[in-house]
Amino acid sequence: MAGMTKSALYGALAEKNGLSRKQVAALWDSLVELAYGEVKKTGELTLPGFGKLLKKHRAARMGRNPATGASIQIPAKTVCKFRVAKAAKDAIL
Repeated sequence: MAGMTKSALYGALAEKNGLSRKQVAALWDSLVELAYGEVKKTGELTLPGFGKLLKKHRAARMGRNPATGASIQIPAKTVCKFRVAKAAKDAIL
């Protein structure tokens, strides 16, 4: 089962809000750009009712190579995470 495509999402949002697909695409691009910039600058962005986009530091740790079984050192890195809001979980589940 395939999810909604970007084009279908734009079409549904345009129809529901009485906007053109071009306006919806511009708004979506602005939202994405704002989200990336805010998370890069402050480390998080909350979208009420949807969730929170976070920049998180992951510490170095020991891991295991599944092919050989040898222990390896996994370096520290910064990762991007998304936490789903309780309202979204309740609505979906």
